[in-house]
Parts: sequence; C-alpha cells; structure tokens
Amino acid sequence: MLRIYNTLSGKKEVFKPLRAKKVGMYACGVTVYDFCHIGHARSTVVFDVIFRYLRFLGYEVTYVRNITDVDDKIIKKADVEGVTWEEISHRYIGEFSIDMEALGLEKPTHEPKATDHIGEMIRMVEGLMEKGYAYQTDGDVFFSVEKFKDYGKLSKRSLDQMRAGARVEVDERKGNPLDFALWKASKPGEPAWDSPWGKGRPGWHIECSAMSQGYLRETLDIHGGGKDLIFPHHENEIAQSEGATGKLFARYWIHNGFVNINQEKMSKSLGNILTIREIFNRYHPEVIRLFLLSHHYRSPVDFSDRNLTEAKAGMDRFYSTLQRMGELKGEGIVSGEGRRSSKKGIRKTVEEVEAFPERFQAAMDDDFNTALALGHFHDLARNLNFLMEDDRIPANLLPSARDYFRRFGDILGLFQCAPGKYFEEQRRRELSRIRIDEAQINRMILERQEARRRKEWKRADEIRESLASMGISLEDGPTGTTWKTK
Repeated sequence: MLRIYNTLSGKKEVFKPLRAKKVGMYACGVTVYDFCHIGHARSTVVFDVIFRYLRFLGYEVTYVRNITDVDDKIIKKADVEGVTWEEISHRYIGEFSIDMEALGLEKPTHEPKATDHIGEMIRMVEGLMEKGYAYQTDGDVFFSVEKFKDYGKLSKRSLDQMRAGARVEVDERKGNPLDFALWKASKPGEPAWDSPWGKGRPGWHIECSAMSQGYLRETLDIHGGGKDLIFPHHENEIAQSEGATGKLFARYWIHNGFVNINQEKMSKSLGNILTIREIFNRYHPEVIRLFLLSHHYRSPVDFSDRNLTEAKAGMDRFYSTLQRMGELKGEGIVSGEGRRSSKKGIRKTVEEVEAFPERFQAAMDDDFNTALALGHFHDLARNLNFLMEDDRIPANLLPSARDYFRRFGDILGLFQCAPGKYFEEQRRRELSRIRIDEAQINRMILERQEARRRKEWKRADEIRESLASMGISLEDGPTGTTWKTK
C-alpha cells in the first residue's frame, strides 16, 4: 500500500486517487532562459521516478510538466543578447529536451507552454475578479490574499509571519504587500497579449493553475516541485485555484529537497551553479541518477566531486555484476572450480535474492524511498556475486536476477545500458577529462609490449611511468595488458 508524505497535512498518508486506477499529476517545470542545472535534474528525476512507479502499480497516469516560455528572465536574456524573447525560449526548450533525454527521463503525458494557454489564464483572472478575489490597478491585476481565508495553509504560516519574512518590492498600488500579480501591464518592447485590462502578460503563478486544471480537471491527485516553491508559488496557486473553483486544488503535495554544492547552497550569487551539461562531460547520466536517488527525495543532497566519484564507483560495481552475469553460459550454471559453499549458505543467499522484489516494493511504497530501494539493489548485487563464485547456483536464479535488474531498474531509470557500452562511455568521458587520445594510449602499450619482448625492461618501465603520469594505470594479465584511468 503506497503511502505519501503530504506537505499539506505534514504527515504520510495512504494514497487514494479521486478515480480508481487513474492519477492526475502535475509538476512545475522550468523557465527556459538558460541551460538546466543540477537542481532541475533533481526535481525532474524525482517526479520521473514517481511517474514510473505509479504506472508500475497499475495506475493510468496523466503527468503534466509545464514550460514557462515568457518571463522577466527570458526578456532580460533576450535584451542582453539582442535577440527576440521567442528565440531565447525556443533555444532553451531545445536544450532542455536534450538534457532530459540524456538523463533518461520519460516524456510526460503533456508538456504545455505558457504562451499556448494565455486565453485560459485570462478567463481564470476574470473569474477571480468577478468573485471578489482580485482587483485591477493601472492595467495590472492583483490577487488579494486577505480575501482567501486559507492563505498560508501549505507553508503553515500566518499572514503576519509572511509579512515579517517577505521579500517583496514596495508597491503602493497593492492593498497588501503580499498580494501577487495575476496579470501584468505590458512595458514598451515587452511581449504582450490583448486582455480586458489592456495589453499585458500573465503573472507566473496563474500559469500553473490554468494549465494544470486545463489538463487534469479542477482537483489534482498530486502536485509537486522543489521545496523552494512551497512559498510563495504553490501557496499562491492554491489561493487562486481554490478561489476560482471553490474546490480543493490538490490532494497530495510532494516537494523534493534542496541541492547543495560542496556543502553550500547553490546560487548564482555564490557562482556555484553547475549545469547538467557540464556534469555530463565527466559522468554517465546513470551515475547522476544513482547519486540523486541514493538520497530520499525530501532530504537535501550535497553535490561534490567526491560524492559523484563514489556514485560512479557504485555504478561501476553494478555494471560489473551485470557484465559477469551476462558472461555466464547456459541457464546460470557457473562452470569451473567454485568456492563450494555449504548448502545452507547457498540456500540462505538464494532466499535473499528471491526476496528482492518484495523488499524493493516495500521501500518504494514508503513515500518513494529510493535510497532504501537502492540499498536492496546493492544487497542483490552482493548476493549474486557471492553465488557466482560458487558452482551450485539454481538453474533459474540468474535469469530471474537479470529480470530484477531490468524490470525494477527501469522504475529508477537505471541499468538500461549494455555493460560494455556503459564502460566504453565512461572511459570516453574520463579520457576527455584528462585530454588523452585512446589511440595514443594503445600505441604506447604496443611499444611497451615490444620493449618487453626484447627484454628492454628499463624502456618498458619508462612507458608505464609515462602513462601513469598521464593518469593511466596498466594491469598485465594472462590475456594481455589492460588499462584504466586513475
């Protein structure tokens, strides 16, 4: 039975959608004015896994993730570059799609752009004005937070607390400093649409209310995003949506934790924003997913080279296990001289392997606990490696284990590469990082082999040391010399 931590209630609740076996889920997407960073990666991966797991449980999921394609940041970027705002949004929608595909994300059911739904936003603002929740001044339309009695129920703060901690620009036209824009009058040179209040564009918050309800009805099953969106964005969404419909806006609110960089909050002011594209240059996308999912989605994560290197080592171990399993012949019977473990030890380990599906699902049913689910994957790999060192493995066990990696790994978006391809891609990234050509390495290895054949040991050692100084370590074995990056 799936239980979800609901930000609205502050506790875990049994998940019960409005309609049997159908789920409507909305996650706030990106504002397309630059390349995506690791914070975007975390949020999109979290909701991608939730989407996949709900489908695994048999739900028909309608997943909506919006794109904000008109915004102050987009307009500012366009002004700096001397291009149109449409060119900026179009460019970075494309870059976003490239990054999300590389991260292995499933496409949402719908991915609407704000500019395609201006009409729905205008109609929602008109309805709020008719009901007395909004007011017009100088072509702008503001939502009056004091008119919505439940304002603050998501963030658990009163109006007085919000006023004390709010960072809002002083605007004497507002009835309350916390009142927020539903519609903004256009300024010279800015994008604008016709409306009953003159030319302008929608406020940021109204976009999500109009688009989510347009695709998912008036009450959503799940609404989510990063914790930074709880206030004011999601608080404002609730106010305008419930003000417009008189109905509960979302039953379950899910928020993922923050991403820190080297134990500091990620921010442009600190200059520590890491784009997904930069990280791809060094790490396989599945390593990034493994790192992000190794923490519970509500917990903060600290992104650092050390932590990514540890995640890479963990993923390497998983793929080494998969590679070893793939090399076994027949129906999972290991030939040769095994360790000859006791029958009791073999039986206990086999039972551990067979218990994996139940344990994995129990972890995911507990508020999508991917950290615990991955712990069970680590146990699975360790038990399989133990069994593969023996020569008395049940004939049907390894096919079942391969299926576990395929089926349950797919929920996490992991283990989707052929092992050989995974290691090849990792090696390419590592060589690119240390700026060494693979052909050069192979030439030096051949030269060393020739020196050894001629018993020129000093020259052979010099070549090894030269490669070591370049970050390449050699290992001589019965089948030849292999190499890897340090």
